Amino acid sequence: MDEETALFDLEVQLLLEAVYRRYQHDFRDYAVTSVRRRMHQAMKHFGCEDLGQLQHLLLHDGTRFRQALQFFTVQVSEMFRDPAYFCALREQVVPVLRTYPSLKVWVAGCSQGEEAWSLAVLLQEEALLDRTLIYATDINPAALETAEGGIYPIERMADFSRNYRAAGGLRSLSDYYTAAYGGARFDPALGRHMVFADHSLATDSVFSEVHLVSCRNVLIYFNRALQDRAIGLFRDALVPRGFLGLGSRESLQFGRHAEAFEPCMAAERLYRRRP
Repeated sequence: MDEETALFDLEVQLLLEAVYRRYQHDFRDYAVTSVRRRMHQAMKHFGCEDLGQLQHLLLHDGTRFRQALQFFTVQVSEMFRDPAYFCALREQVVPVLRTYPSLKVWVAGCSQGEEAWSLAVLLQEEALLDRTLIYATDINPAALETAEGGIYPIERMADFSRNYRAAGGLRSLSDYYTAAYGGARFDPALGRHMVFADHSLATDSVFSEVHLVSCRNVLIYFNRALQDRAIGLFRDALVPRGFLGLGSRESLQFGRHAEAFEPCMAAERLYRRRP
């Protein structure tokens, strides 16, 4: 690492410490390379010549900081992303979930809600949604607002529909949304089974006992210590033999809580909490 990059990383750490003290949002254990890249993007977006200028702006203007959350967190997702994962849920998880009289699902780091709505559709098709409550959590208020609205650009529906079919969808995805004015609004009846709430994997604790945790493509942006903290929260939240789903590039291997889980479908990153 050259001296300029090392100095920039030091400034990033000072910025993250200042953000934590000012706003209680803790990004200090996010992966350095990812934060470095996103801070460069934030500087360009806000017209700042250096990181010190960005820090001054964010610390003195709460509105700008809320706008900047899109750069601290990654808001990239799609419905039925990695279809094989959703096929695995249908094949391996749904039969077990049927044995419970009521269900709770936690979508951690839900971003703009694509995965939460995907799970709602899947559970509806498997006749489980009526007895399910889906908690969808994130730290970005703007992302949560989009997620709760369940409205996405109509041009994204073609990709979403392809994923849905590959994920074993039983109908047409268009059966679940209404298109108007360039947007697609998902059926509010699905949304009645969802609760969208602010929750930080870095600072908050477990809030409910759940049967399935789906936290995909979130841990890759954390360092090892924060990954271990998040997995510990999932372990504590899950009922015995409850399910944990991770992203395709994420794993429990070598983590502090690896022994608390056993693979269910390892290729699809599905695990079960040991009794």
